This record gives sequence, structure tokens and C-alpha cells, in this order.
Amino acid sequence: MTQEQAQAPLAGVRIVEFAGIGPGPFAGMMLADMGAEVIRIDRAGGKGDPSLDFLARGRRSMVLDLKQPEAVEVAKALLATADGLIEGYRPGVMERLGLGPEVVQAVNQRLVYGRMTGWGQDGPLAHAAGHDLNYIALSGALWGSGEADRAPSFAMNLLGDFGGGGMFLAFGMVTGLFNAMRTGKGDVVDAAITDGTASLMAMTYSFRAMGRWRDERAANLLDGGVPWYGVYECADGEWVTIGALEPKFWDTLLQLLEIEPASFGDRANRDDWPAMRARFTEIFKSKPREHWCALLEGTDTCFAPVLSPAEARAHPHNAARHIFTAEGPEQPMPAPRFRAAQTPLPDPAPKPGADTRAVLAEIGFDDTRLDDLFGAGVVA
Repeated sequence: MTQEQAQAPLAGVRIVEFAGIGPGPFAGMMLADMGAEVIRIDRAGGKGDPSLDFLARGRRSMVLDLKQPEAVEVAKALLATADGLIEGYRPGVMERLGLGPEVVQAVNQRLVYGRMTGWGQDGPLAHAAGHDLNYIALSGALWGSGEADRAPSFAMNLLGDFGGGGMFLAFGMVTGLFNAMRTGKGDVVDAAITDGTASLMAMTYSFRAMGRWRDERAANLLDGGVPWYGVYECADGEWVTIGALEPKFWDTLLQLLEIEPASFGDRANRDDWPAMRARFTEIFKSKPREHWCALLEGTDTCFAPVLSPAEARAHPHNAARHIFTAEGPEQPMPAPRFRAAQTPLPDPAPKPGADTRAVLAEIGFDDTRLDDLFGAGVVA
């Protein structure tokens, strides 16, 4: 362990991750980014360059053939040394493998057992297949996203898989680890994307309860309903955003755009909004994005250009804060950052099985037994 790793917030925590896709690996990345030792149980094989799988960065990798009973015993031996486990299979799969929570926590009562699913461990849909889009649809989040006269839209799989899923699993794991440290007993974390996405909607449901929300798409303060919180096209086909919600920011925006407030309409009057939006559309379409960046960026107008992933790393603010790697394949740096604790960029993802022998030797497997396990195909 390097000095930087030793100073990381989760240094000394060992997590065993059963390889999956999407939100589970993202949670593992978040924990590894904060210094946890994450040992991933991979399947044999694999395609492409694993070092470019940024969700798998910072791991050690073992390959176990969990269809073999002896591999399950090897996994139990590893889990006896761990603080937490992450798995993203459908409900019941880990139990059928012989590695369900009751079995594993009988070996290690302090273990925090993290389960990542879309629908949750129970409920009518628990065993049905699904993806991000389905989960955010059920929570109410998808319905409210997009333009009024078009189908609901979605921001890739950020809201469900990573926001409502992986981040909530990582939060649940850290919470469970803290509780286990106090009580000496682990727990089972049931992280469901539907649950997490609904939780992200707490403010929206609060607005509804207060009578400050219309169940209409693009009809509210933060869903593109108001002309002063939205996206506008520029003369060069690029786009900019404004978010002048507060009156003082609105006043600054009108001043810099040389708009006379008295002639522009009343923000409190919905009937004035179409004309205001049309005027903003005309103004921003008259000049290229670069012009609006020079005029508005860094002011209290709540402005930002819409950048492509290819442009984001070069933006002065992102570059100054080192939000993305300065060299090598472009990827985001660990977040959040700390004043004292160190969170350096973890090592790239290893080849599947690269650490099998080393990890098992560390937990007490001698060379003879290791040779037997490799020879039988139990590990690889």
C-alpha cells in the first residue's frame, strides 16, 4: 500500500465485489476511489483492454469458477477476511451459489452485504429483467423529463444506474460499515434503483405536496417550464444554458443582454412566458457560443456552455480543478475531494485473475493448495 493509499478515507477497508455491469461496478469504483481495497471476483476470459474500463479501476482481480463447490469454499475464506461484499445478480442467485447473506455472515458476522438490483430484493417485479429506463419510469422521474409536446426524455443512464443505483449502494455500504464498526455486526444493504431514484425525487414530491408542482411536462420551475431556466441554441449550432432563478441573477442577466425589464414581461405571469422564451431564443441564436461565453461566463447570470465530452477536459474551470485526468485516456478523477485525506487516481483495472494467487497466498493458502486449485480449474 502506498503512502497516498494509506491516507485515503477508506484505507484498510476490504470489499469483495462479484463482477457485474453498470451500477455495481460504479459503487465499487467509488469505494476504490476513496482508498478501499476492492477485490473483484471475475469470470474467466473477457474481451478488450481492461485498463480502459474505468468503472473497474482500482481493483485487484481473482477468477473463480463458482459452479465448483471448492470455489465457493475459496470465496468464503476470502469473505472471512473482508469488511463488505457487493453483488449485482438477480434475487436468489447468490443463494443458489451457496453464498447468500445467511451463509456468509455465519462465517463473518461483521460483513456488510451489499445487493444491487433494479427492482429490489422483493416485490412483484423483483425477478423480472429490466434496465435503467424501466426503473426511472416506475419512480415517476422519467415522466417529468423532457419537452411538453414530445415523449419523455432521459439523460443516458445517469439518473437510474449511477444516481439512484450505484451511488446509493456506495452510501449504503459506507453507512453499514460505520454501523458494523460500532456494533460488531454487519447488515444486508438492499439497494434498488427504483428506491434510489424515488429518493432523488424527494424535492419534486415535496413541491407537489405544497401545491407548487404541476403534473405536466415542462411546466415547472426546474423542468424547462420557465424561460429563464433552460437551454438555448447559438448561431453556430452550439448550445448554452441559463438558470437565473433568483431575481438578482435575473436582473444581472437582463442587464448584460441589454434588455429593458419593463418591456420584457412579468415572470410571475405564465401568459408572458412564451414571448420571453421567444425573445431569449432570438437573442442567443444571433451570436455564436463563444460570444456568449465571453459575455456571461463567470458572472452572476447562472450561465454555462453545453460542452461535449471531448470539450469538457479542456475547459479552464475543469482543468484548474483537475476534474479529468490531465494525461492518458480521458476519465473523471475521484470525487468528492478532501482537505486532508488523499484520493489519487487508482490504478487501471487489472486483467481478470491477475491477483488470484497473490490474494489467496495473503489469506493463508500455501503453494501446494494453490497449485491444486489452479490445476482443477477452481481458480484461474
